Amino acid sequence: MSRRSTDEIRSSIEANRAQLELSVVRLRGEVAELTDWRRQITRHKREVYAGAAIAGFLLGGLLIPRRRKR
Repeated sequence: MSRRSTDEIRSSIEANRAQLELSVVRLRGEVAELTDWRRQITRHKREVYAGAAIAGFLLGGLLIPRRRKR
């Protein structure tokens, strides 16, 4: 079992802390980008339009009274 000096342990802790801080900053940026609904709509316009059209057809079909056959 190797023994590390106090300075080595402190140095290791500081390196881990710096790496963790960088990871948190990157993660915050990714979360901000993924939760920006305006950017998502801009990126996926075709899918948004298709979804809106499908929803419109479905709602229109439910709201239009159906004629009964006699």
